[in-house]
Amino acid sequence: MSVPEDLKYAESHEWIRVEGNIGTVGISDHAQAELTDIVFAEPPQPGTVFAAGASAAVVESVKAASDIYSPVSGEIIEGNPAIVDNPALINTDPYGEGWIFKIRLSNPAELDGLKDAAAYLAQIS
Repeated sequence: MSVPEDLKYAESHEWIRVEGNIGTVGISDHAQAELTDIVFAEPPQPGTVFAAGASAAVVESVKAASDIYSPVSGEIIEGNPAIVDNPALINTDPYGEGWIFKIRLSNPAELDGLKDAAAYLAQIS
């Protein structure tokens, strides 16, 4: 299993891709495979503020409902409307069209506490 090198990973399997002070967040390919078929997704509402590690979104699969945690603190600027209409995008394109939300980072130093691709790969191996 490979994981994109340009992302940071939380121990709880969320990834974040940062451009400037905006982070795009989703769940890893490993996480979506563990969940199996995702049938419902509820991204957070814009304007909501979360601390790092707080539950920010919910996805439901045929197996279970799972909280999606914010890997960093900040304000939600966008939830992905495509996953509301088609939750399976999280399964088919977890690092692309299946992203869950975008967040404006309030403390970019928190990124230093996240794993790089090698450390995440070691966690899931």
